[in-house]
Amino acid sequence: MRARWAVTLLLLAVLALTASAARLDLDDDDDSGVLDELLAIDEEAERGGLLDAEGAGEDHAELLLLGYAPWCERSAQLMPRFAEAAAALRAMGSAVAFAKLDGERYPKAAAAVGVKGFPTVLLFVNGTEHAYHGLHTKDAIVTWVRKKTGVPIIRLQSKDSAEEFLKKDMTFVIGLFKNFEGADHEEFVKAATTDNEVQFVETSDTSVAKVLFPGITSEEKFVGLVKSEPEKFEKFDGKFEEKEILRFVELNKFPLITVFTELNSGKVYSSPIELQVFTFAEAYDFEDLESMVEEIARAFKTKIMFIYVDTAEENLAKPFLTLYGLESEKKPTVTAFDTSNGAKYLMEADINANNLREFCLSLLDGTLPPYHKSEPLPQEKGLIEKVVGRTFDSSVLESHQNVFLEVHTPWCVDCEAISKNVEKLAKHFSGSDNLKFARIDASVNEHPKLKVNNYPTLFLYLAEDKSNPIKLSKKSSVKDMAKLIKEKLQIPDVETVAAPDNVKDEL
Repeated sequence: MRARWAVTLLLLAVLALTASAARLDLDDDDDSGVLDELLAIDEEAERGGLLDAEGAGEDHAELLLLGYAPWCERSAQLMPRFAEAAAALRAMGSAVAFAKLDGERYPKAAAAVGVKGFPTVLLFVNGTEHAYHGLHTKDAIVTWVRKKTGVPIIRLQSKDSAEEFLKKDMTFVIGLFKNFEGADHEEFVKAATTDNEVQFVETSDTSVAKVLFPGITSEEKFVGLVKSEPEKFEKFDGKFEEKEILRFVELNKFPLITVFTELNSGKVYSSPIELQVFTFAEAYDFEDLESMVEEIARAFKTKIMFIYVDTAEENLAKPFLTLYGLESEKKPTVTAFDTSNGAKYLMEADINANNLREFCLSLLDGTLPPYHKSEPLPQEKGLIEKVVGRTFDSSVLESHQNVFLEVHTPWCVDCEAISKNVEKLAKHFSGSDNLKFARIDASVNEHPKLKVNNYPTLFLYLAEDKSNPIKLSKKSSVKDMAKLIKEKLQIPDVETVAAPDNVKDEL
């Protein structure tokens, strides 16, 4: 009930503005007036002074709300796009009211209507709240609002209207249906209503359809996707069912090479194309690679998604490169990722058309070996052997000895203290020929058979059963760990005489 009251207050705050806002100059070239007119809920509403007006807004009213904070950079970037969307929708005759709410100044009001972070865009329709998770662009917001308010499809019935629509330079689905009737058209409408991101348009006139999609051959029924890129036209050849049309759109709506940004990151992660190939390079380097990558991407269209990440955008590139231990890499790099199982891959060969094609073919047929981070091969062996990703098999799994392994990271709070205890154990058991101590830094080394989430982690790999290591509690004392090792390995005390006296005393 409280949330409904809060929405009613917001409606009251903006409804009085609707008439005057409709008289504003709403040309796309200047939306500053609309931006100024977008209201923030005032202190009267914040104090609850209008609560006795419950119901005055009625549930049929539609409101698009931007929850923001003055200090939030993304809020500042979104606000003019929000104003552009408001202007465009009003020019289309939309009855949606618009408001903005300073969530920092009015936290109670923001919490009441569901603003939990900044920026947040919420649409209230018939008493139901819809949260917007799409791109922060005018066209994306307009398309989403129209679909949520009962206008999932734009109908075009003249060549002039089609040519005017093309000026929007947006991705859209075109449907040609005679008389706008029949089971196939119903499935098209269902798909248009379900998809919240791509604009659907329809016509019953073949000549109009050909303005939008010149390659149309059918006279009565056709569905296609039009994009603003070189690979502009995609024809739908599937069965006219909602799920088939939606899958066609999802698989084909991205360009041959998607430029990765903060705005589209969520869409990239959630793409139904599970195999993704990333090219990391600075812009001037990618210019030399782009046509070659496009050629390969064309051959694997809808099977592999190709993504370019500008390494100059450190906040975008570094998290990815860190996964591969390549944070300091400066030259162009190609990696791959399988979102279905989290497997990652690195192309270690030179970047050229033949190598990239072979890399993608192996990725597609499942023969490409996954990549695991590894430091260079260690040059020296001390009392505690340094293990890296590349030596984990030989040093631990294939060793004829029993292995006590410490898994640590540089940023681990408890690792330093545990490492000192492990060093004491290593000195204590230094006279044992069938036991060695080893240590691996999990922040820069990986292995498919070393799955550790908490650090430090201590394992005892017995020589006769390396596939089932014994996990030791890091809370155990040095004495208790030594006792366990002696018990499992059946080591008599005489084999530990090499340990220094001070270590013997502690044990």
